[in-house]
Amino acid sequence: MELKRIVIIGAAGRDFHNFNTIYRGRDDVRVIAFTAAQIPDIDDRRYPAELAGPGYPEGIPIHAEEDLPALIREENINEVVFSYSDISYQALMNKAAIAMAAGADFKLIGPRDTMLKSVKPVIAVTAVRTGCGKSQTTRRVAELLTRAGRKVVVIRHPMPYGNLVEQKVQRFAELDDLRRYNCTIEEMEEYEPHIVRGNVVYAGVDYEAILREAEQEADMILWDGGNNDLSFYKPDYQVTVVDPLRVGHELSYYPGEINLRMADAIVLNKIDSADPEDIDELRENIRMVNPSALVLDAASPVTVDKPELIRDARVLVVEDGPTLTHGGMTYGAGVIAAQKFGARELVDPRPFTVGLISETFAIYPDIGQILPAMGYGEEQMTDLARTIDNSDAEVVIIGTPIDLRRIIEIRKETVRVTYDLQVIGKPDLTDALTSYLS
Repeated sequence: MELKRIVIIGAAGRDFHNFNTIYRGRDDVRVIAFTAAQIPDIDDRRYPAELAGPGYPEGIPIHAEEDLPALIREENINEVVFSYSDISYQALMNKAAIAMAAGADFKLIGPRDTMLKSVKPVIAVTAVRTGCGKSQTTRRVAELLTRAGRKVVVIRHPMPYGNLVEQKVQRFAELDDLRRYNCTIEEMEEYEPHIVRGNVVYAGVDYEAILREAEQEADMILWDGGNNDLSFYKPDYQVTVVDPLRVGHELSYYPGEINLRMADAIVLNKIDSADPEDIDELRENIRMVNPSALVLDAASPVTVDKPELIRDARVLVVEDGPTLTHGGMTYGAGVIAAQKFGARELVDPRPFTVGLISETFAIYPDIGQILPAMGYGEEQMTDLARTIDNSDAEVVIIGTPIDLRRIIEIRKETVRVTYDLQVIGKPDLTDALTSYLS
């Protein structure tokens, strides 16, 4: 029987999970390559033989996504499997057209066959777009469950940008673990807020192995999703966060709409900063596709450590990188803080960028005058620090989920912005999770 020849296009996360759960160990298919997008410097690697299993003694090469048409033709590829998240339907179908024009079928894999089953209850927190407020929602859910006496272990969506064999299973319980695993800024932004609250976090590459280890110390598993991806585990209860600042995206981005339709509870975040008309439109869209879901109103109010430094100052705002890049947002908590506390002017970082930060703006020209906290390696972190130092800002507003001052040297006056989920009125998360809190 002739083997089906497959390319999995991804971004170092969902692609590896789809391979592990659907294709690893099969003798009727051959995964010829992965391709990589969204995240810098993750192509030109290999998915290692130690993780790929029998049939792949040399591992599986990872190419840049722009090589896809040539790969299809040169390797006689039968099928292209799309395996990453937070992409518009238009862009998704453009990729399908590229694959089909080169001679391959184009496939999306549904959640049923990739959601692993846990022996412990699973609550999944997902979103319809990157930057909706999923992280602070997850932290609030963990707090409520812990208060109720549950031993909660958080499992975070993958961000394996280093040595994949060493990152097969990662456990984070102390801040020193961030250094031990050579975490990027993006990883730190997701893990550190949990760690400082006393939550154990697992992540890595092989999510079957991760789950089985986490189950040994957990009463409950809390899935902390990435981007707007689907949960890797079959949830007993799913919470999906939506964003009225991007109303309509919940019905036009993959796979966010799937999360919206699967949700048991929907957190309508940012109602303190959205237009009432957009909130009403979003409520109607929710009713249209998931009328049985419990809808919770919420805000993510910002606080700052030194508000007096912002007033009448020229400020450079540094925001969460993924939210500004593939999340498509043009502002975040830092900009809100600048406006709230009376900054005179936002300093445009683009005239001051260097190296890999300049490349980021070239790839994502719609970022505008906010600086994304890119830090996927030492070189990029150095370029981020140099960009901040080059700017003529009087004050730097740090709107990232972690204190960036701990990671890079910032030689200007700084203000740290923090934010947590605040559910407003009833129903609230206690109502949503009542069967898990008693």
